[in-house]
Amino acid sequence: MTDPDQPYRSGFVALVGRPNAGKTTLTNAMVGEKVGIVSNRPQTTRHAIRGVVHRPCGQIVLVDTPGLHKPKSLLGKRLNDVVRDTLSDVDVIVFCIPADQPVGTGDKFIARQLAEVKAPVVVVVTKTDAAGRKQVAEQLIAASQLVEAAEVVPVSAVGGDQVELLEDLLIKLLPEGPALYPQAQTTDEDVERQIAELIREAALEKVRQEVPHSLAVTVEEMSRRPDPKRAGGELVEVHALLHCERPSQKPMLLGKGGNIIKAIGTEARAGMETLLDARVHLELHVTVLGEWQDDPKKLNRLGY
Repeated sequence: MTDPDQPYRSGFVALVGRPNAGKTTLTNAMVGEKVGIVSNRPQTTRHAIRGVVHRPCGQIVLVDTPGLHKPKSLLGKRLNDVVRDTLSDVDVIVFCIPADQPVGTGDKFIARQLAEVKAPVVVVVTKTDAAGRKQVAEQLIAASQLVEAAEVVPVSAVGGDQVELLEDLLIKLLPEGPALYPQAQTTDEDVERQIAELIREAALEKVRQEVPHSLAVTVEEMSRRPDPKRAGGELVEVHALLHCERPSQKPMLLGKGGNIIKAIGTEARAGMETLLDARVHLELHVTVLGEWQDDPKKLNRLGY
């Protein structure tokens, strides 16, 4: 229920944390739909994703950032730059620390970065569904000692526990102001990038070993036309490339008789049809783009 005496508040909230701290799962839970891809592989998120949370008393624009980490490549350095640029430009910061893993050097590294930021910090202990009560309590104490926090909140994005409470706390910390996005909008991600990410998410699930970090996806062509099989419907044709770094990785993505690439296509297409509300014809090809993670021109071409 809206309190007429409470002013409407809106602003930007960045989610930070080490890789695999549950930032994207929390973003998706707060927005109420999938705006970012999720995988148990570190550094799944490679750019700042915006998700919009609409509440009667305010609007939270969530910026889910790549995991801050010690970079081993030019890509890693650029991902860290994305996070630092985001932190200098938001109203509140949510520092995600998973309940099921001890506070480590990665968390301490992020805490040091946050010491230089002016925005208030809310510490969120994520994945409480994956830890016992005692472990969560210990993690809350350890997390609150890392930074000077405006609030410390335990949350399970998967179970939905305390997600609304977190939203209420964040809105109170935002400046007064009008809505920044229309009521119906939940993300400002462009469609092609969302499609590329759905393909990458499906590929991350299907391939093992060293391929995930070496994988990038680009949508080369996308066209729409009336669907001959459904009156009034649309058929979207998508041609995309999966880029890996070494020739030895190509057969891992293709699989025996093309079974892996087919499985990637089937899974990605289901997500695309939900996203586009249309039937999708998807063509995937694998290409080798040698050592792209350390090549400035190749990184630019891939959109990093």
